[in-house]
Amino acid sequence: MSLKKDLVLLLKPYYWVNILLSVSYIIAKRAPYVCTILFDQTDQCELDGRETEILFFLLIVVMIRTRKAGSVTMINYLTSSFMYTKFANLILWFYSDFRYGITFGAVFILLALILPEPTYSGPENVIYFRGLQTLEEELERDKRVSWVVEFYTVWNPACVNFAPVFSQLSSEYHLDNLKFGKVDLGRFPEAGKKFHVSDSSLSRQLPTVILFRNGKEASRRPNADAHGKLQKFFFSEDNVKAAFDLNNLFRECKENPIKKAIVSGEQKKTN
Repeated sequence: MSLKKDLVLLLKPYYWVNILLSVSYIIAKRAPYVCTILFDQTDQCELDGRETEILFFLLIVVMIRTRKAGSVTMINYLTSSFMYTKFANLILWFYSDFRYGITFGAVFILLALILPEPTYSGPENVIYFRGLQTLEEELERDKRVSWVVEFYTVWNPACVNFAPVFSQLSSEYHLDNLKFGKVDLGRFPEAGKKFHVSDSSLSRQLPTVILFRNGKEASRRPNADAHGKLQKFFFSEDNVKAAFDLNNLFRECKENPIKKAIVSGEQKKTN
């Protein structure tokens, strides 16, 4: 997702409202007019030691969590950090005044109900496999078809962040002999066992994308190195295109389309 698209998304109320909530306490402390109204005394318009410690701890948590969530764009970083920044602001408002904490908490909950996170609504050409059997049947049905399959869970932040990227790739590269599919390991864990993708809460394999050619696995990301150690992979659009050489794969598949059987006129009459 380009920076331009990220900036367009930031215009949606969900993002700018949550950004305001995430910096609300700092704004209240650093804006003199607002501070004197809320806190009465001008000497309280500076962050004290405890408040600074909370903000520093928040910064560390956000950095760790966004890396674990596989955030690769500005929007990913923001959505991954909103919960932690708003919770830290809730603590700070309670620390300052119990009444302010109650008010902020009520606004926090209300906005979460009326402003849900925007979901991807663009085009996609993705087949959602209903279990291991349907995936294996599709791989065996016509081995001339190359498949790019994502193994994911709905609760994993990295999978959520990658979902719109995978949808966009499927829309851009889909052909009759180059198809895209997804398997929900939360519902169909047997698929994860078959293809050695862990769906545990501590798994570093979510999401996993596997390229199948001639009915067999050709490559995957993330993959293991020569020592069996799983290599970190950031699922950005450009990284996925490069890792699976999608441009050349698309060109190859387009130059060698699947020829459909032509039924002659005499055969049609006899039928």
